[in-house]
Order: sequence, then structure tokens, then C-alpha cells
Amino acid sequence: MKIALLGYGKMGKTIEQIARKRGHDIVLKIDKDDTDYDITKADVAIDFSIPSVAFNNISNCINNRVPVISGTTGWLENYDNAVALCKEKKGAFIYASNYSLGVNIFFELNKTLAKMMSALKQYNVSMEEIHHTQKLDAPSGTAISLANDIISEHDGYNNWKLDENGSSTIPITAKRIEDVPGTHTVNYESEVDTITIEHVAHNRQGFALGAVVAAEWIVGKTGVFTMKDVLNIG
Repeated sequence: MKIALLGYGKMGKTIEQIARKRGHDIVLKIDKDDTDYDITKADVAIDFSIPSVAFNNISNCINNRVPVISGTTGWLENYDNAVALCKEKKGAFIYASNYSLGVNIFFELNKTLAKMMSALKQYNVSMEEIHHTQKLDAPSGTAISLANDIISEHDGYNNWKLDENGSSTIPITAKRIEDVPGTHTVNYESEVDTITIEHVAHNRQGFALGAVVAAEWIVGKTGVFTMKDVLNIG
């Protein structure tokens, strides 16, 4: 399979290593905001770029009928536009805030716990995420996904805010520490106890492998998909 890497930072380089080990060819390596490239060389594109160019990268792939996997966060104000374009062009597109198998299992645990907690009004939920200092957006896309899943399952919450408490609001704390791949913690606290679920990434390998597996899966398909489709979860 011929893969285009749209974004060639630390994540892109890790994806390259794993893709080559799985027998794939890297035919394009596009760094940061470069827009002068021929995406039609590739069978599939993997976008881990930056928020300011992610939508352009995704649109370029869809317009040229190249399936695209995106793990860039911070651009989601244009997500609905990407979905509409994909449907119009009969393309193939996956966006995930996190491609790790472990994190996608964590997503399901988070939703189940939120549903259970909805009837227990004595518990207040809060979240914390920690990432490396190069991460541009805060809170992380994974933290936003976790918060939105809690909101969908818990009657007591309808919003999330960064570093801010409020009625019916999930407070999210974002920390940036050198060389931390990613830690996400969800706390339910009452006067008598605290229940915590946490996912700690040890390195980028899990994210990169999940992205390559998603790229392998999407080739030959049309539609807008999620990692639940790739991993057959739920």
C-alpha cells in the first residue's frame, strides 16, 4: 500500500516506522503547511499535521478520491464540512481524536461509567489531561471526546470548560509537561469517596499503529467512519 504522510513531526515519523514494518511504502512526506504536493500518488493518506492546514489536507484527499485518516485535533469547527464533502464526492474519511486501541476501549468504559453515575447525584465529575509541550491545542481532542461522551450519557452535565467550574459543566484541567505522550483522567468525587478511571500512554507506538491499521481498513471503502467501525467495538 502506498501511503502519504501529511504531517511529518514525531507522530508522522513513528507512523512511517510502523507502516514500513508492515510492508507499506511511504510515497509522500509533507511537513507542516506545505500545500504543493500530488496526493494522487498515494492509495491512502494519514494526516497528523497542524490545525491550520488539516481541513485543506483532508479536502484535497477527498477531492482526489484518496481515502484519508486524520488524527489532527483543533480543527473540528470544519468537521461537518469535511463530512459533507466526503458524502458529496463519495470519498472515504476517518477522524479520530485518538487512534490507540487502549484509548478506544477507555472511551467505552467512560461512557458506561457516565451512564451509571447519571442516577447518583452525589458525585461530581472532573477531568485532567497531560501532554507534551509541543501539543498546540488544549484541552486535547481526546479529552473533548471523553467530555462529550459523558454529556451524552449523564443527565447532570451539558457542557465542558477548560479550567472552569460551573453548574452542569465538566471542568477540564490541561497540563503540558516535557515528553509526556498523553494521560487522561476522569474523576467522580463525593463526600465519602472518589472513583477514578485513567489511561496512560507510555509512548506514541499505540497511536501510530492504530492509524496504520485504520488506513489499511479504509482502502476500498466509501463513507465516513470512526475507530469503532475499524475495531468493531459496540
